[in-house]
Amino acid sequence: MENLSLIDFDKQFGRIIIGTDEAGRGPVAGGVFAAAVHITNADLITEVNDSKKLSKKKRESLYDTILANTIHSIVCVEVEEIERINILNASLKAMRLACEVVIERVGDGTLTLVDGNRLIKDFAHPQQFVIKGDSKSASIAAASILAKVSRDRYMEELDAKFPQYGWVQNAGYGTTKHMAAIEKYGITAHHRPSFLKKQLNLYVAG
Repeated sequence: MENLSLIDFDKQFGRIIIGTDEAGRGPVAGGVFAAAVHITNADLITEVNDSKKLSKKKRESLYDTILANTIHSIVCVEVEEIERINILNASLKAMRLACEVVIERVGDGTLTLVDGNRLIKDFAHPQQFVIKGDSKSASIAAASILAKVSRDRYMEELDAKFPQYGWVQNAGYGTTKHMAAIEKYGITAHHRPSFLKKQLNLYVAG
């Protein structure tokens, strides 16, 4: 019944719901991803939940199901933009861009549920933030899965070019092995210098 309650949470608003969430705010490498989702067939995605509570295998299996039963958009804001406007603004920008695509397809009368405790900046549509929304709202949970799986796949593609950093395993987070690799090899264009400020003198290859 827990997963059904996620759907009921969205239904309580009595209007067209779009959920949005991001993945990749914390890593020291890679872009930040956001997804926006309007569920068109709730019966087929009753297993959605906060992506962090699901195994990788489960997220992957739900990914295609969500794509087939939603109107959705997935956006990546790359490292260069993160460095220019900071990670919070980059995350909000990614969510805004993703939501605007879905709203254009769904039409007026939508309410966007935003995971977290902040509203999207420069967003000309009704919105409401939902703290821990990925464990409350089916739409946000579905968005969290799309964002997480998309970002993991993106990091796997980058790993093929830079295998020394172990991005398949660490998804760009600053694990001990990742930081040791940065110390040995320096940083790439896919690393976030602002996240490595204190270590840059040590980590930038000479």
